[in-house]
Amino acid sequence: MSRSAPSIHDLMTDLGERARAASRHMARAGTADKDRALLALAAILREQRAALQQANELDVAAARQGGLQPAFVDRLLLGDKVLEQMAASCEQVAALADPVGEMTDLRRRPSGITVGRMRVPLGVFGMIFESRPNVTIEAASLAIKSGNAVILRGGSEAIHSNRALAGHVRQALRQAGLPEDAVQLVPVTDRAAVGELIAMPRYVDVIIPRGGKGLIERISAEARVPVIKHLDGNCHVYVDHPVDLDMAVAVTDNAKTQRYSPCNAAESLLVAEASEARFLPLIGAVFAAKGVEMRCCPRSLARLGGVPQAAPLLREASDEDWSTEYLAPIISIKVVADVDAAIAHINRYGSQHTDTIVTTDHQHAMRFLREVDSAAVMINASTRFSDGFEFGLGAEIGISTDKFHARGPVGLEGLTSQKWVVLGDGQLRR
Repeated sequence: MSRSAPSIHDLMTDLGERARAASRHMARAGTADKDRALLALAAILREQRAALQQANELDVAAARQGGLQPAFVDRLLLGDKVLEQMAASCEQVAALADPVGEMTDLRRRPSGITVGRMRVPLGVFGMIFESRPNVTIEAASLAIKSGNAVILRGGSEAIHSNRALAGHVRQALRQAGLPEDAVQLVPVTDRAAVGELIAMPRYVDVIIPRGGKGLIERISAEARVPVIKHLDGNCHVYVDHPVDLDMAVAVTDNAKTQRYSPCNAAESLLVAEASEARFLPLIGAVFAAKGVEMRCCPRSLARLGGVPQAAPLLREASDEDWSTEYLAPIISIKVVADVDAAIAHINRYGSQHTDTIVTTDHQHAMRFLREVDSAAVMINASTRFSDGFEFGLGAEIGISTDKFHARGPVGLEGLTSQKWVVLGDGQLRR
C-alpha cells in the first residue's frame, strides 16, 4: 500500500524544522565559507544560463497563453542581462563586509564592565514573492551572507524558473560545505502553504512579502510572526523652481520610462507653477513619443493641450489617481504652488517609498530631504536608483516602508539584529 502525500501542514513543518536546524549552522559559518558559496553560485548561474532560460520559457509561455499583462510577463523574463546581473549581485554580496559578529558601541562602565552590541543573524526568514524569479537569487545570496536560513515561496507563475534557481543555490551551498537546507523552496503552488508559513513562529522569525498590494495586505493581516513590508510604490518626481530644465526632463523621463513595472518607477509628477510653462511642453512631448498616458490636473491638462502629439494621451485626473501605483505607461501630473505644496501633496498621497526633487535651490532641496516622510528621498536623481544593487548593498530582499527595524532597501544589515554583550573580568554588582 502506497503512502499518502504529506499534508501541507506536515510539508511546511518539515521545511521549518530543517530551516531552523540549518540556521544554527549558518549563524556560526565563517565568512570565507559563505563567500565561497556565493562565488560558486555566480559561476553556476553563468554556466547554466541556457538551461535556466529553457525553464524560464515554460513560465513565460504559460503567462502569455494565460493572457497576462505585458508588464507582468516582463517581470518573469530571465534574459541574458538579468541573469548576468544576478550573477554579478552574488559577487557583489560576497565582496561586502560580513556584518555578523561585528561589535559596536563598546563603552566601559564605572563598574569595570564593558557594554556593547553584537550584530547577529535573525535566524529564519520566510520570503513570499510574486512573478520575479530573480528574487530567488537575491533572497538566497543575502540569506547566505547574513548567516540566515530562508524558506522561499514564489508565485505559481514562476515555478519552473524558481525550482531551477533554487536547485543551483543548494548546489553552491553543498560545494562550500554549508547546509543545503539554508535555502529551501516551497515545492507546491497551493496557497495554503502561505497560510502555514506565516503562522509558524516556532520556526520562522520574520516574513518578507514582495508583490502586489493585495498579497502584502493579506500577509500583514494574517501573519503570526513579524512582517517587513511595503504595500505599494507611488513614487513622485517634483520639478521645482528654480530648476535646470534639461536635467528635469532627463530625470523625469528616466524615473518613469526606463522600466514601467518596478516599484521604484515614478507614478506621479508634480511641477512648480513657476516652472510649468517651460517644463510641461518638454516632458509632454517626451511622454507622447513613448506612448505614456498623462492623467492631469486642470492646469496641466490645459498646458499639455498645446502639445499636438500629446492630445490623444491626455486624461483628466481623478482624486484616486494621486495615490495610484500604475506599474504601466501612465503617470499623474499636477501643478503645485511651490515646494511646500509639493511636500504636503507627497506626504498625503505618497506611499512612503521613494520621492525626488529636481532643483537648483539648495534650501528647497534640504527641506525636501528633511520633510518628505519616505524611505528614500533624493535630490536631482531618478527614483529608479532606489534599489539595493544601486545603493551598494549587493542585492536587496525588498524595500521596506516600515519605520521599525529596517527602512528602504533591505540588505545584509536588515537581515540581522543586535544583541547586548557584556565583557568583564569578574565584576560583581554591589
